[in-house]
Amino acid sequence: MEQEKPFARSLSDRMLAGVMGGIARRFGWNSTLLRVLFVIVSLASAAFPGILVYLILWLLMPNEAD
Repeated sequence: MEQEKPFARSLSDRMLAGVMGGIARRFGWNSTLLRVLFVIVSLASAAFPGILVYLILWLLMPNEAD
């Protein structure tokens, strides 16, 4: 049985804080596509405050090494 990957910020796949890289690794998604999708949704929707969500995730998600 394969062990689930932890929900943590990536130390190796990061542009800013590793939030999107960590989410992509956790779910087995492409991190570049996730980043592009996140930016598009953030810019296209006034109801989705992308920067605020990213900052909250940055504060709540631990690093991989922790």
